[in-house]
Amino acid sequence: MVSELPATSLRWTCDPSTIGAKSTEDLKPLDILVGQPRAYQALLLGLTAKESGFNIFAAGPSQTGKTTTITDFLEEIGKGLPTPSDWCYVHNFEDEYQPTALRCPPGFGKQLKQDMREFIQAARVAIPQVFSGEDYAAKREEMAKRVNAKRQDIITRMSETAQESGFLLQLTAVGLTLVPIMKGRPMKPDEFAALPKETQQRLLQQREASMEKLEPLLRELREAEAAARDEILKFDRDVTLYAIDHLMSDLLKKYNSNEGIVRFLHTIQEHVVQDIDRFRGKTEEKPDARDEYLEEIGFRVYEVNVIVDNSDVKGAPMVLEQNPTYDNVLGRIERESRLGTLTTDFTLIRGGSVHRANGGFLIVRAEELLRDYLVYDSLKRALKASEIRIEDVPQRIGYASVRSLAPEPIPLDVKVILIGDSRIYQLLYAYDTEFRELFRVKAEFDSTMERTEDNVRKYAGFFATLATNESLKHLDASAMARLIEHSSRLAEDQDKLSTQFGLVADVVREAHFYADQDKSKYITAKQVEKAIEAKIYRSNLVQEKINEYIQKGIIFISTEGEVSGQINGLSVLSLGDFSFGAPSRITVAVGLGKEGLIDVQREVAMSGPIHGKGVMIIAGYLASKFSRDKPLTLSARIVFEQNYEGVEGDSASSTELYAILSALANVPIKQHLAVTGSVNQKGEVQPIGGANEKVEGYYEICKARGLDGLHGVVIPRSNVRNLMLKQEVLDAVKQGKFHIYPVSTIEEGLEVLTGKSAGKQLPDGGYEENTIYGLADKRLREMAETVKHFQAFAI
Repeated sequence: MVSELPATSLRWTCDPSTIGAKSTEDLKPLDILVGQPRAYQALLLGLTAKESGFNIFAAGPSQTGKTTTITDFLEEIGKGLPTPSDWCYVHNFEDEYQPTALRCPPGFGKQLKQDMREFIQAARVAIPQVFSGEDYAAKREEMAKRVNAKRQDIITRMSETAQESGFLLQLTAVGLTLVPIMKGRPMKPDEFAALPKETQQRLLQQREASMEKLEPLLRELREAEAAARDEILKFDRDVTLYAIDHLMSDLLKKYNSNEGIVRFLHTIQEHVVQDIDRFRGKTEEKPDARDEYLEEIGFRVYEVNVIVDNSDVKGAPMVLEQNPTYDNVLGRIERESRLGTLTTDFTLIRGGSVHRANGGFLIVRAEELLRDYLVYDSLKRALKASEIRIEDVPQRIGYASVRSLAPEPIPLDVKVILIGDSRIYQLLYAYDTEFRELFRVKAEFDSTMERTEDNVRKYAGFFATLATNESLKHLDASAMARLIEHSSRLAEDQDKLSTQFGLVADVVREAHFYADQDKSKYITAKQVEKAIEAKIYRSNLVQEKINEYIQKGIIFISTEGEVSGQINGLSVLSLGDFSFGAPSRITVAVGLGKEGLIDVQREVAMSGPIHGKGVMIIAGYLASKFSRDKPLTLSARIVFEQNYEGVEGDSASSTELYAILSALANVPIKQHLAVTGSVNQKGEVQPIGGANEKVEGYYEICKARGLDGLHGVVIPRSNVRNLMLKQEVLDAVKQGKFHIYPVSTIEEGLEVLTGKSAGKQLPDGGYEENTIYGLADKRLREMAETVKHFQAFAI
């Protein structure tokens, strides 16, 4: 005889005294979340291993605190690690299309950028001042006189040499030329043309000979002019160097400990000395706005573009990338419009989250990352090469149509933590070999943890952390106890607590709102209960509509009387954030035939494979019980009445089997009971999910129709530990108005549902008379004989 469950077995109750505090004010906030020892060990391995490929995939259901746990863990680890370098891009004076990456000590990048701006501004003032000074003008005039004197001396000697050959040396727009002398004066062109051809030829030959004599002097003149230009240029450069020497000396002294910055400063100094005209601003006319713009653009080559600034970072950085687009993760090269043309330079290079996380940790949600495979593939490429390349997307995929920048790669040393569910991890592990090499550590987050005294106290510490961090009202012991009970309800296990802290935290936040309305000092169990009920009320419109249709007789559900081949099955409907139990009528029609069990839902493609498997298991059970000495010659049609959306799952397989046996034995089933549970081929009733929702869903129907003391639910005995029913159901059980029967076998279930013994099998293979199995066996034997008779008659 199956005994119903007492109210004490239907719910675990948390004693507020076990928490060890009157309120969260008396508790120390937790540094990290609890209940994930396996994940902690994996995180510790992945974050401390120095070898390549020990990146982490944090897998597990949502709302388990994966992101919070990981960020807290990384913050703690990061404090003990060195702060990584700043990174800048500077102009490459040898190839402007390949900007140079410059490593700076943390915090130096921003300072270097400011110092360079101040240096250039000071140089633009100091250099023109030096060149406009009297000393510079005097020395330039002295140099010019010396150069002109030497030039004049060479020209005089050239003129004398020419005169000796009968020619006059003249300076023209195209250079020096020799003109024949006639009667002490230069011969005019028309006079030369009037000379006989022989005379003209002779003069030309003499001029060629004279030019050969003048060639050494011409070479000397060119060399003198070149030397003069070099001397003036060297002098101007020395003056420029003098003008900026004190400015550059201060910078070199300031950054003398960093070889890369010192080398960069020497390069800047050398280029400023060569770029004298830009700094002198040599324009005779007032420039227009276009010229001023171009002039300012020219000075960009001396800027410093800081793409990673760790001046405010203490320890290793931790970056949580919320929007992992290609540009946001790997950086980008921007463009700007200059005089109607899109162009770019090194100052328009922007770093991504990989750059900011370099030397530390990068956290990305796997689902968001995989939405753009190019981002995922490029991140893997960076991890494999241990360097970051900033590329335009067309360049990255090999379809660049215009020339762009190719910045120098930056060395990469980062730990990447992907956060996702186990399904994504399994897909990546199965189909992406690179993923296995790069993400060697799986940190598995569990959705539940053991309900121990220590974990209960830690759970209370979580409430203290939540109240402190979010400035919520503190919770008293009764509120914490009710929330811990709610956690067990979420875990669907009396011996466990849910680690989906996000769901519990939402209840606390809403309870804070109600406590504020009640002007209560603390959040109490009353406000927690109100928050739980309010959330259900906001989401249970569909449940109420279904219950209404049942009450009005639109959906047929019997809660009284007895009917053969008809039973109330229980299922769970999920609406995303809310699940509820709903009864459905299952009927079986039995007749002669050889079709066996016919699942009407499967025949019309309204059931899934798991439900189909359950029906086949029922067929196996019936065969093992009744076909040892005869064939099963029946046609039994199983229908979920008024179901128009399909059936899936095997949680109703025991229910269907009860209805079949009832129809075969013609023994009525008590309609005031509802049933759930799957069955195996041995007739053992197996556990199902959603036990609480199913029980409460049927209770609501019975309560609306009026509890008569007979109503109840039959559940698998193995589901008893999953019961965390609401107080209203417990009260009804205590008062004898509602009953819950746990069963382990089909035989036990039949006795509860029919009040009749299932029956034991006899040595001859039959069953005890006047039992359900005996009556069913007799009916099947009669059906076999009838079919045999008709077959013989047909012959």
